[in-house]
Amino acid sequence: MISARLFRRFAQGYRPLFAHRPFRRLLPALAVSDLGDGMSVVAVAWLAVRLAPPADRGPLIGAAVAAYVLPGVVGALVLGRWLRALPAQRLIRANAWTRAFFLGCVPLTWALGALHPARYLTLLACSSLLHAWGGSAKYALAAQVLPAEQRLAANALLSTSAWVSTILGPALAGVLATVIGPAWIIGLNALSFAALALRSGFLGAPDSPEPAAPAPDTRPGQGLRVLRARPELLGVLAVTWLFNLFYGPVEVALPLFVAQDLHAGASALGLYWAAFGIGAVTGALTVGALRNLPLRPVLLCIIAGHGLAMLPFGLPAPAAFSLVGFALGGMIYGPYNALAFKLFQDHTPADLLTTVLALRGSVLLTASPLGAALGGPLTTALGVRQVLTGTGIAMIFVAACAAALWIRRTKQHRIRTRAVPVGGPRS
Repeated sequence: MISARLFRRFAQGYRPLFAHRPFRRLLPALAVSDLGDGMSVVAVAWLAVRLAPPADRGPLIGAAVAAYVLPGVVGALVLGRWLRALPAQRLIRANAWTRAFFLGCVPLTWALGALHPARYLTLLACSSLLHAWGGSAKYALAAQVLPAEQRLAANALLSTSAWVSTILGPALAGVLATVIGPAWIIGLNALSFAALALRSGFLGAPDSPEPAAPAPDTRPGQGLRVLRARPELLGVLAVTWLFNLFYGPVEVALPLFVAQDLHAGASALGLYWAAFGIGAVTGALTVGALRNLPLRPVLLCIIAGHGLAMLPFGLPAPAAFSLVGFALGGMIYGPYNALAFKLFQDHTPADLLTTVLALRGSVLLTASPLGAALGGPLTTALGVRQVLTGTGIAMIFVAACAAALWIRRTKQHRIRTRAVPVGGPRS
């Protein structure tokens, strides 16, 4: 009885999305590219392990993870004057072709015996140049073709596609890494982006005519002005940046935890990421079927809860404890992006949404790679377990500080409101 009721609730939340042709056509292609990226979570780090001598593995893993996403900041800032006026559909296609070409060069260079660390990092960096624009464009497209009441469900479904890839992708990569090697897994990722590029060229128009969006404002700095005029968005962006910063070392420390502390291989690393992804899918789908959530308090609770879930890595206990904690962390974290994008979609003018989301993406792209770059030296200096638990403590601290500031600001606003007479200030 309860399960049937829950199923109907989920169906009511998600079924209307597939009545919109562009969203319905793009989602499978995005899922394929997400699966490719999910495999690369393991492949990028594991290929770095193969390319570097044992003493340099930590720094090279951090550099590879950073190179895979960080240059998107440069693309968002330097190429903005040419890209911000493009439709979301064309931005998705441009990013997909860029990813396909440069990631496809990795296995070819490996096969020729010419893939050394510097060249590997260069190819990863070039592949991510349009990452911020491509990532923001799919959420901007959802906001463009869907009514406001369906945006949270759409965001949750897009996030779920990415989380499903962290279940299937790492597990599949863990198997394939022993059969074809990590370089060829990255080649499969390149093919997945080529499929997305081809599909995004044939989306068609919305099924029902929607009001035409205003022409994009291409003046420099418009995205920053929107954020400065909306403190709630700027505050969420700052907290999310810190959240991602403290998450960055996990991407370096976890492979080392599996290899050094557990004495296991790529399949075990894939299992950890798969457990995280299963939890994230559960959390994202559940929140996507809900309505009228208090967005900012829920976001802070997610940050604190994810930090608590990282603490089992510090226990002298069997690996099952840290695996369960990582899965719980995924369940808590899963809804975060859907909720955060909903906040931006609701408080940003339609003609500036892609620009603001690209700016948001470019800012956040600096956080996790910076944390990953710091993760190598930190794991060498402090130890793997200490870094993993330390990230959790830092997340709890960020959530507590943000909550205190938010409560203080809310009280000050109420005091100012009460101080003004009903008829307005008297002269």
